[in-house]
Amino acid sequence: MVAAGLLVLASPFALDQMYPLPLPDPRDNGSVVLAADGTPLRAFANRSGVWRYPVVPDEVSPHYLQALTTYEDRWFRYHLGINPVAMLRAAGQWVVNGRVVSGGSTLSMQVARILEPHRRTPGGKLRQALRALQLEAHFSKDQILTLYLNHAPFGGTIEGVEAASWAYLGKPARHLSQAEAALLAVLPQAPSRLRPDRHPEAARAARDKLLARMVAQRAWTPAEVADARIEPVVARRLQQPLSAALLAQRLRAAHPGQSRIPSTLDAPLQRVLEQRLAGYFAQLPERTSAALLVVDNATLQARAYVGSLEFADARRLGHVDMVRATRSPGSTLKPFLYGLALDDGLVHSESLLVDAPQSFGDYRPVNFDPAFNGPVSVSDALRLSLNVPAVDLLDRVGPERFAARLAHAGLRLRLPRGAKPNLSMILGGTGTRLEELVGAYRALNADGLAGQVRYAPEDPLQERRLLSPGAAWIIRDVLEQHGRPGQRDEAFDTSGRPRVAWKTGTSYGFRDAWALGSTTRYTVGVWVGRPDGTPLPGQYGAITALPLLFEVVDSLPRASEDARRRALPAEVQRVDICWPLGLPPDPAEPALCQQTRKALALAGSLPPTLPERDAHRWGAGRLQMDVDARTGQRLSASCTASHRRQSQVIARWPGLAYPWLPAAQRRASAIPPLAADCAPDALDGMENLRIDGASDGSRLARAPGSARPATLRLRALGTETRVRWLVNGRLAGETRGARPWTHVFDAPGEQQITALADTGAWAEITLRVVR
Repeated sequence: MVAAGLLVLASPFALDQMYPLPLPDPRDNGSVVLAADGTPLRAFANRSGVWRYPVVPDEVSPHYLQALTTYEDRWFRYHLGINPVAMLRAAGQWVVNGRVVSGGSTLSMQVARILEPHRRTPGGKLRQALRALQLEAHFSKDQILTLYLNHAPFGGTIEGVEAASWAYLGKPARHLSQAEAALLAVLPQAPSRLRPDRHPEAARAARDKLLARMVAQRAWTPAEVADARIEPVVARRLQQPLSAALLAQRLRAAHPGQSRIPSTLDAPLQRVLEQRLAGYFAQLPERTSAALLVVDNATLQARAYVGSLEFADARRLGHVDMVRATRSPGSTLKPFLYGLALDDGLVHSESLLVDAPQSFGDYRPVNFDPAFNGPVSVSDALRLSLNVPAVDLLDRVGPERFAARLAHAGLRLRLPRGAKPNLSMILGGTGTRLEELVGAYRALNADGLAGQVRYAPEDPLQERRLLSPGAAWIIRDVLEQHGRPGQRDEAFDTSGRPRVAWKTGTSYGFRDAWALGSTTRYTVGVWVGRPDGTPLPGQYGAITALPLLFEVVDSLPRASEDARRRALPAEVQRVDICWPLGLPPDPAEPALCQQTRKALALAGSLPPTLPERDAHRWGAGRLQMDVDARTGQRLSASCTASHRRQSQVIARWPGLAYPWLPAAQRRASAIPPLAADCAPDALDGMENLRIDGASDGSRLARAPGSARPATLRLRALGTETRVRWLVNGRLAGETRGARPWTHVFDAPGEQQITALADTGAWAEITLRVVR
């Protein structure tokens, strides 16, 4: 007897071991990437093609749980897996009526059938009941309920209440109304026949039947049910979410096996910007894509991430994520170069630079616009994105040091294998990524701290020093002075718009168009181009990417203080300086101040104008000499005649700037001629360049009877160095020494010809070309 009793007791354990529960493979759940508020961005089906968003009971509306247990199993919390009373009642109704009138299955039995489908036979029902008992032995009620919530069928390839709620109703299950909860509670009983997107009337009838039962069971009040009946059954067309598709793909790869993957994105903002990007660039040619990244400055969390123009469009290579693709940055690195030069004490915001043809070894940069501007300030050089001053400054800072500083802050410059950092980097001769640029531009509104963009809430906050707080403030202020191209403040009310420190960039051959902008609260990056690297002629940062940048900025949340210029920090001083020396005015020597400018400088640092790069040139600076008090002629140490000597001080401009100076400033900086009775001095050795082949004021016409345009052959006399020839401020050619230069004048009108020697000597004539 004892043995028989033990056998009876042991048999359930033996059967449990012999026939284990067919539980779902947790690795085959599929996965869903969520926005910060829990909105699904993109769902990845499992191996069977099923869409499922795992949840636990606490994440589901109490209305749904109440409707589910009332409809399916009121005694769920009390039975051991089967409800004998309900089963006997259902069997009796079947015998009397010859058909199924009410079900006898418990919620545990329904889970058993979901896990192990079977035919509707007495044997199948017995197996279902045994499996339900087995479930109850292994799992708690909440665990069994969780299995139902995540695996109940809802039509098509949708399983689980969360997936159904998003697919049909466009909301999370935690926000279901009573009417919606009743609808989803009845749907698994006949998911094909009751699908609300296909059979709304049948779905409504089943829902209302459950609502009536809720009143009868006193679960809900008659008033609540009356309100619920009013709600129509409106379901969306079944379509899985596909927002931030490339980021979702990226996060899924970073979290393998995780069924719910949270992100930092703002779901409404993401949808709006995806639509705006697609509409804005819809007219671009085939194989063209675009990317957009919006980051919260305070947390470095991404709020919007658009990796391509159209994810599903193979013609636009939409599968290529351009947020993390390596591309040429164009001129977008320039703000960091000027900021580093501020920190090094090389410049202040109004330091004098020269935008003129120059060579740096065998590297000869030109501007995007081939014209040159002559003397420019640091602020103007940055705002106008002039190339020659930037290359000159990088030559002084050092390419290796600049690249290392950026890399330390998280902005890694990618060079061809074997290549070393060089001067071309500042004009785009390197590669970087949109996400790294956005992380770096964030430093302008974060006291100089750049950072790594965060895409998941658990990503650590990683910040690195890129610029000092003072340098970041100055660079941001300079870039904010841009305003908005084509928009006059007096024509538009801009008082509520946030101030934007922005910069554009265009890579060589129009392959990449960039716009980066930072406000008090957000940093935004836009890229446009072709993922395959082919040119996109006529598309560049200022006309292609910048307008979208401003549209995005204007669509972001804002506060009133975002539109105000921030107070001057203690690390920055506002000071008057003079050109050409770059120093404050000296009341004792007013002649040295030819032009006054208001500069921003780091406290305790007011550097003078940079010396000219080559030693054989006369540098800008204070030049003191003796002159004859009566004639004004320069006197050397050895003069035979008697002179009344007096000291004179002049401020010299950089030699390359002289062709662009007004006549009054040229005269003020001119070295007086040496008196005839004085021995030559060092100043007398300065080159005097002269243009040979035409005289100032000449008229030039084509040959009589000829259709060919007028042609002129000129020489620069007085130097053995290289000579650059400019026509109306644009580089037109170069020669060496007195070798001739020929130019064809296609257009009539006044033409200004400038010869500029490497020594800084220059000459200029003006011609008039007639037809």
